[in-house]
Amino acid sequence: MHALTKRIGLGAVSTLGVVALLTGCGQAPAPAASGSGAASGSAAATSDYLPCIVSDQGGFDDRSFNQLGLEGVKAAAKDLGSQYKEVQSATANDYASNVDNLVAQNCNIIVASGFLLAPAIKSSATKSPSTDFAMIDDTSIDLPNVKNVVFNTNEAAFLGGYAAAAYSKTGTVATWGGIAIPPVTIYMDGIAEGVKYYNQQKNKNVKLLGWNADTQKGTFVGNFTDQNKAKTISTNFLGQNADVIIPVAGSLYQGAGAAIKSSGKQAVIEGVDADIYNTDTTGAKDLVLVSILKNISVAAQDVVEQSAKEKTFDNTQYVGDLKNGGVGLSSFHDYESKLPAGLTDELDKIKAGIIDGSISVSSKAAFN
Repeated sequence: MHALTKRIGLGAVSTLGVVALLTGCGQAPAPAASGSGAASGSAAATSDYLPCIVSDQGGFDDRSFNQLGLEGVKAAAKDLGSQYKEVQSATANDYASNVDNLVAQNCNIIVASGFLLAPAIKSSATKSPSTDFAMIDDTSIDLPNVKNVVFNTNEAAFLGGYAAAAYSKTGTVATWGGIAIPPVTIYMDGIAEGVKYYNQQKNKNVKLLGWNADTQKGTFVGNFTDQNKAKTISTNFLGQNADVIIPVAGSLYQGAGAAIKSSGKQAVIEGVDADIYNTDTTGAKDLVLVSILKNISVAAQDVVEQSAKEKTFDNTQYVGDLKNGGVGLSSFHDYESKLPAGLTDELDKIKAGIIDGSISVSSKAAFN
């Protein structure tokens, strides 16, 4: 995926020298109704190639992976001079019909935003071998017309866990997830290892609540939509003295932000997937210490553009990591001046160590 690496390298902007998102992460576009396949894009299309995308139930306004996938498809359509189609799923019951709907509308490639869509994509791809698919965050489908797009986010999460432990004033950090699935627990594994590495290097004992990497047990909302439960979980962790909370649950970071503001405590959050400092419109951005990035927008754009230009669909799996810029950390934004002295230099060295293999980072959900 040399084109992807090249594009990321040209757009890298970060205090740590790690990659920030290239595609703009502003206000999400107005979502299409569940089950719809409304045409979108430029009216003056110059290409007949039609990229499409289907969301999971989190929707395209999740400020996270669904939004990032849509941004990538939109950017690809713009570069290609083509139309694009988007369809939003209101519930899991919409997945199969939404994917089949896009196939029926002659989409050349369908990008699936997330692990939960895998069964629907496998079924549709099996029935429709002439349609290509990009399956984000899953490797279970082995078909010639499906390209798996996955990310070793535990590498970037290691940096995020280290930063959280270094920043914490109380010595307690918390993480929790949306659903106990590999794309979520891989983050939590990295966070746990980062906190552990900080303790080893600094002879500290920062506690991590919400996840045990050894037992693979932790705290989960059970979905990616229940802001009230997200707030309750976060409130409980604040009550246990956590002052850095890392939700791995798409837009549910908003529940954590609401809990912090209600509590009146001096606490911060770390985002995942997108740089939520840039994408948030709910008033939580002043609480964002840093975000652990999964550069879905860049990967989705690259896969679509390569597929449009190649005569034969390349279903070779793409794995985003620190080395190729598929994952990284955002800037610390408003907290840059509040960081412990030397932290950004330490993170640069840790990143280099992860890339060259001198620092071991592992996860049961990581990809080879």
